[in-house]
Amino acid sequence: MVHSYWLLKTEPHTYHFSQLIQDKKTNWNGVRNFQARNYLKQAQVGDQALIYHSGDDKAVIGLAEVIRAHYADPDPEKPGDWVQIDLAPVRAFARPIPLSEMKSQPCLKDLVLIKQSRLSVMPVSQPHFELICHLGDQK
Repeated sequence: MVHSYWLLKTEPHTYHFSQLIQDKKTNWNGVRNFQARNYLKQAQVGDQALIYHSGDDKAVIGLAEVIRAHYADPDPEKPGDWVQIDLAPVRAFARPIPLSEMKSQPCLKDLVLIKQSRLSVMPVSQPHFELICHLGDQK
């Protein structure tokens, strides 16, 4: 089975990656952008997700795996419009990979994070995913 790769953004004060490690799994909910929602709908069990702390951190800090494909994320204002997925942590990176470092990598110039920075869920190509993991695993 071919897996896809994703980048999921979170505000660290809302849900920090270390909390995911402690919790051992979580539902990834609250996405209220149609394009990001459509990406969540594409995520399948076994897909890998880079976890990006937005806000002041602006860095990829860890890796998670999709353990449940999309299901309803109830919203009383727009019933049926939104979805969530479940994630389990894989590992924290040895070091965060700041957005500035990713922008300085010529081979990451087409990374959706750089081109459409406001999306909270976005696809990542396999070469981009592998490079970001390699950078994160270096001390």
